[in-house]
Parts: sequence; structure tokens; C-alpha cells
Amino acid sequence: MSDPTETTAAGGYRMPAEWEPHAATWLAWPHRRSDWPGKFAPIPWVYAEIVRTLTRHEPVNLVVRGPKMEARVRAVLTSSGVDLGRVRFWHHPTDRSWVRDSGPIFVVNDAGGRAVLDWHFNAWAKYPDWAKDDRLPGFVADRLGLPRWQPTHRGWRAVLEGGSIDVNGRGLMLTTEECLLSKTQERNPPLDRADYERVFADYLGVKKVLWLGRGIAGDDTHGHVDDLARFVGPRTVVLVVEDDPADPNYAPTQENRERLRGMTDLDGGELEVVELPMPATLAFDGVRLPASYANFYIGNGVVIVPTFNDPMDRRAVGILADLFPDREVVGIHCGDLVWGLGTLHCMTQQEPAAT
Repeated sequence: MSDPTETTAAGGYRMPAEWEPHAATWLAWPHRRSDWPGKFAPIPWVYAEIVRTLTRHEPVNLVVRGPKMEARVRAVLTSSGVDLGRVRFWHHPTDRSWVRDSGPIFVVNDAGGRAVLDWHFNAWAKYPDWAKDDRLPGFVADRLGLPRWQPTHRGWRAVLEGGSIDVNGRGLMLTTEECLLSKTQERNPPLDRADYERVFADYLGVKKVLWLGRGIAGDDTHGHVDDLARFVGPRTVVLVVEDDPADPNYAPTQENRERLRGMTDLDGGELEVVELPMPATLAFDGVRLPASYANFYIGNGVVIVPTFNDPMDRRAVGILADLFPDREVVGIHCGDLVWGLGTLHCMTQQEPAAT
């Protein structure tokens, strides 16, 4: 591991935007049935369809527990028409499969260097079993032969999930106050707003943090931004907006729209804010689910978008297709996947190509 007294910023590292070129996408195969209670059976097939779509455009690094699981997964992928020549298997135990939050966050510099940030992961300050997931970034760094940093501030190893942040690769970051600044969430009790901004500058190359308020209803991560607002260009942000005043998402999304309209880029220029619709309320077994079109994932040549058998599916996919005219935009049904309280962005983590 690299010298903990140094930061990645000292080496000119930054977190690239998701639309910048990838070397691969990382996923972990789902195995925890309690994440989809009573509805696990279709989940491996949803993952297989995601792998099939991504491998048309870039390699997939797939984490499995060991040889027996790999054999089962190979059979599922083969039945789904996946080109296994585009899939590389890695053996490592995991607690869950939400790699966006537990996996490595990669940074790059202009000299062609890449490094791994190994943030502390504590299962969203909600669950007691997280030690296996917390070791995943170190495993990836070791196997890829990349330097690794554990971001630390004032002697505190920082907790951070990848779904709680989004960057434009040019110094801007989106996040939410609900997730990072609420002291009841037990992520980083010693850190305040200024501390977070220092950590993001030191390790992610962030020059300005755009703080939104609350996330969407049903999100058990305490307001992750990747269900709410995402960069789709250096100055362009998509934001989900609920138009029904009776819906719990109405007030927070309307407030966040007003916040974004008052925010600027590093040069003081206005941001372009593009609104995404919200699907109708989706619930299962009486539980409100965090169904959101903002949880899309940008790959090389493709954008995969969660859909929910909702009339707004077509509109959301169309908006994103207009924003990414040089990429294939593919809707993937996530009505079952979202019962695990996450969808496409939550389960993927991009490995950037060397610049």
C-alpha cells in the first residue's frame, strides 16, 4: 500500500468521468438470497443480460467466490449468449454484490498512471457483515499491480461508497447532504462539510462539490446521488424530478432542481440541467422501492438504463439517447433487480483505461 501520509492529488491523479474510456467493468456475481427475499431466482439471469450487453462493448471482470461458483456462472452466461472470451473471472469472497459501493474507485493521471482508492466500507452503516466486501479494493489493486491508497483525514480512515458521489472528471462532484452530512448515519462522525471537501480534493482531484439535499424514497443508502442526479457531460446534469405533489419524491426533487439551477461550474458558468421523469411508485410486499432512471451506467459505446414496465420507460430512454448520440442506449428490465434496493449503477464499477 502507498505511503498513507501522501495523497493521490500529489501525483496528479483524478477520478475520471464515467463516460471516459474504460479498460473493463467490474461486477460481483449475486449470491446473497436475503438481498432479494423470496425473489432471488430471476436475479442471476438479469445479471447475465447485463453482462451480455456490456461485453458487446468492453470486457467484464466478474468476481465469484471460487471455482464451483465460476462453473455455475459460466453455464448461466453461456445459456444467455454471452461471449465468455470477453469475461475474466476473479475468485474472491464477497458479502454482497453491490460493487459500486464496496469495490475499488480508480483514479488516473496524465502520465498514464492508474491507482486504486481503498475507502473503508461499512455496509452503509446498516449491516454487521461487511469485512469481505471491505477487502475487495485491496484484492483488485494487488491483482492488477496498481498502487493503492486508503483515504485518511485527520487520522480517520474515510468511509465512502461509490454510489454517493458522481464526477465530471474535470473537478466537479455531485453528492447529497442526506448521505454524507447526517451524523445519524455513522459513516464518518468526525468529518464535516469542509473535511469532506478536503478529502475529495486530496484523493479524487475534486475542486468544487455540488451539494444536493435529500435522495429518493425507498433508498436504504440514505440518499445516494446515483439514484438522483448524474453528470452526462462536463456541464450537463440529469436530475430525476417527480411532478406529483402527493408523492414523497416531489418535495426533495423539486428542491434539488432549484439548487442545481443556482449552481455553476469552475468558471462560474451555469450548469445545463436536464430533467428525467420518475416511474410510477413501485413497491413489493408493501416496501417502497428506489426505482429511478438515474441509476444508468455508461460503458464504452453503450448506456444501460433501468426500466420498470412503466409508461415513462420510453421517455427516459429517449432523453438519455439524445444525450448520448454516439452510444447505444439499451433499456434493461429491473423490476426484479430493484427488490434488492439497487439497479444497474449500483452493481457496476468502471475500470478506466490508462490515459
